[in-house]
Amino acid sequence: MVSGDPQPDGQARRPMSRRRLLAAGALVSVPALAGTVAAAHAEPATGSEGGVTTVKPLPTTEADWKDIADVLGRPGSMARGLVYHTDYPRHDLHVVSRGITVSSGLALGSHVAFVRYADGSTMMMGDLAVAEAELQHVTKALQRHGIEQTAIHKHLLAQSPDMWWTHVHGHGHDPVALARGMRAAMDRTGTPPPRPHGPPAIDLDTDGMDAALGAKGSHYDGVYKCVFARRETIVDGGHVLPPGLGAISAFNFQSLGGGRAALNGDFVMVADEVQRVLKTLTRGGIEVVDLHNHGLRDEPRLFFAHVWGVDDAVRLAKALRTAVDLTNVRTFP
Repeated sequence: MVSGDPQPDGQARRPMSRRRLLAAGALVSVPALAGTVAAAHAEPATGSEGGVTTVKPLPTTEADWKDIADVLGRPGSMARGLVYHTDYPRHDLHVVSRGITVSSGLALGSHVAFVRYADGSTMMMGDLAVAEAELQHVTKALQRHGIEQTAIHKHLLAQSPDMWWTHVHGHGHDPVALARGMRAAMDRTGTPPPRPHGPPAIDLDTDGMDAALGAKGSHYDGVYKCVFARRETIVDGGHVLPPGLGAISAFNFQSLGGGRAALNGDFVMVADEVQRVLKTLTRGGIEVVDLHNHGLRDEPRLFFAHVWGVDDAVRLAKALRTAVDLTNVRTFP
């Protein structure tokens, strides 16, 4: 996380102490929070988690992020009135894993999210899907703009061409500078312009999948998706993450015909849950691709396991649910 404004040479200032952080929050002027003040007074700007003072996110609207959309060159959308989210589907890539052509909705999507806080700062978090030939160029662009990479890992097994996924994190008082850094990184990739999503045509027993998972899924970019979020309040660098941001288990199902699906998903866990979840997934016929962290300063510390499976979609959903029940999550819209 880049705590403080990026310097002109791309280097970040030292992280602010808690005293300076709270002082900054107290000194934020009303004009500095344009578009958010009316909603912000509804609850205290700071709170306490485990005896540590924390800063809360502020409600915003799409209009508050117009400058960000202009820099990114594509529109985003609001989630839960707190998170401004922009997708970058990699429709330009033809990736095959285990003999299956992977759709952008299954595993080839990049995204970035922005959140405004009561101390006047903005946090940016994202996950970029990049070809191996793009990775080092993206890394250098992020570093030049003071944006951290918090993970570099795989989502798929035996893919061709080789793909990597890198999580990014920025935090400062100039959200446009953060967006410029993200745009510079994305410009080092072959990510295509946005295009309309076609109507869903998924040959899956989605009612049976919903019943097995105990949650209602949704259609997105040609896949069926189900999401669960951690019940705990997650704090990153003293800032409370909005519900679902950076702390979800997400499962994507790509139809293969005849009720079969390719599953690509991501489990979020705390340390005590990890081994039981991995063993349960393996017993259920689901392969574990990777185990890693997405953040550097999250509390509680979160671990993520990417998974892969090919089978009848309802059977996959039942196996997932057995593992989900071992984690402290709830269904998430």
